[in-house]
Amino acid sequence: MSDTDLIKLYSQRILALAADIPHTRRLQNATATVRRRSPLCGSTVTVDVVVKGGRIADYAQDVKACALGQASAAISGSHMIGRTRAEIERARDELRAMLKEGGPVPSEPFTGYEVLEPARDYKNRHASILLALEATAEAMAEAEAAA
Repeated sequence: MSDTDLIKLYSQRILALAADIPHTRRLQNATATVRRRSPLCGSTVTVDVVVKGGRIADYAQDVKACALGQASAAISGSHMIGRTRAEIERARDELRAMLKEGGPVPSEPFTGYEVLEPARDYKNRHASILLALEATAEAMAEAEAAA
């Protein structure tokens, strides 16, 4: 990887997002909690959700990941409150397609992922970028199963 590639990959915006992840506390009254780990890089995300009426009423995340995984968690975390399982799964699938198939960035309300488009070329970073949405989708499924 050249210096130019590194600069593009770890842009100022990505680093700013990574430094400002929302909802970084833990929830004591979570409806469901899921921890996901990327085996390739060791990044982890633990997500707590409180679900009411099929929507996220409260959300928390503990993110131990590279700057790209942190930036992704910051983007997704800023949109989580009020979302349904279907919306989260759609965002996860769209992000996966953006990274792996060159698809478009995730649609509303999950805006902001265009900053991670340069990561398409770095397959070893994809799992970390997907962790927050994968963990949240799994937590929503667990919450629905428990209801």
